[in-house]
Amino acid sequence: MKTSRELFKQTVSHQQPDRMVIDFGSTAVTGIHVLTVENLRKHFGLEQKPVRVIEPFQMLGEVDEELLEMLTIDVISALGEDNMFGFNNNAPFKEFETFWGQTVLVPENFNTKIDEEGDLLMFPAGDMSVPASAKMPQASYFFDAIIRQESVEDDKLDPENNLQEFELITESELKYWKETTEKARATGKAVIASLGGTALGDIALVPGMQLRAPKGIRDVTEWYMSTIMRPDYIKSVFDKQIELAIENHKRLYEVIGDNIDAVFTCGTDFGTQDSTFCAPEQFDDMWFPYYRRLNDWIHENTNWKTFKHSCGAVEPFMPKFIEAGFDIINPVQINATGMDPAHLKKEYGKDLVFWGGGIDTQKTLPYAKPEVVRDETLRLCEIFSKDGGFVFNTVHNVQANVPVENLVAMLDAVKEFNQ
Repeated sequence: MKTSRELFKQTVSHQQPDRMVIDFGSTAVTGIHVLTVENLRKHFGLEQKPVRVIEPFQMLGEVDEELLEMLTIDVISALGEDNMFGFNNNAPFKEFETFWGQTVLVPENFNTKIDEEGDLLMFPAGDMSVPASAKMPQASYFFDAIIRQESVEDDKLDPENNLQEFELITESELKYWKETTEKARATGKAVIASLGGTALGDIALVPGMQLRAPKGIRDVTEWYMSTIMRPDYIKSVFDKQIELAIENHKRLYEVIGDNIDAVFTCGTDFGTQDSTFCAPEQFDDMWFPYYRRLNDWIHENTNWKTFKHSCGAVEPFMPKFIEAGFDIINPVQINATGMDPAHLKKEYGKDLVFWGGGIDTQKTLPYAKPEVVRDETLRLCEIFSKDGGFVFNTVHNVQANVPVENLVAMLDAVKEFNQ
């Protein structure tokens, strides 16, 4: 019987694996909300204990070894040392009571306070002496970034300000990555890691939630406008960012080697529900050269596969993702305009691995009847898994309050398909 890693290697090489490879929880865009993790543990009769929050911005929960085996997961993450708020994401942990009444485990620098409106504030690097960088409204299940941009004066804009969070990796960080990836490799699972430094305008990262005093263009709207109004400035940021990223990847590869199988390179979204964010010509001018440069280095120097995340109606950009050298596309938003599963598989399935797209998480998984969930899951598995090139996951993260019976219907359908 092949190991999970062997099945994964077949899959990403576009060979038909013995069974479909499964992922839940290996990245910040293929995870499960901490409340849903707890509900799954209850369903499977596992020990009831506080679930660890592994990604606090979206409040994603840890799929630990017990649940990992229950879900027959094949891909795990080599997690970075710090989270999106800039504090250490590992032990020691403390308990935290959420708005929805769940007790969870969080890192010790998960420091919060309630504001005058009753919402929860989060602080950069856990430093409560500076303004908060994110807020969780009382009725929400995750945080939203707080924009802390200073006034923008074009004649004073310096690309270095938007590079505050991008630095050369330290010896301590290299040691951490070596130990973490060795531990992950020893499991026999496939391993994916987000090594950082390659955001290239990932809008979740633009506000700089980990920075005590972010400089430059940090407002989401201002950033989007700047791709049109200040393209030279954005390119200057990208130039330096990729230069640093490739140097860091060189240093990381020396200590990581083949301990990982795939690298999450970039989460910049290029689609809405109905269209692309930008024209193809703008993509070619502003993003393509940097993606190609990064992917070329990775493919020429490592055995890693490159993972690109983009939500939305990005079918027109699929040929460009391929040309730019990406191996994997996620989350495969099948309910967006033009994202017909059969068309995607037929046109791009020989070149791109579809990681996600196994079930619609906007309407079907949270709201449909279990039998509809089962039927959609089986149909999508049949389409995407042919001739390999498909890692089963939902369309983006599984959110809070998804009915357990629907989750079970999805999981049972996956098991049925694999058998």
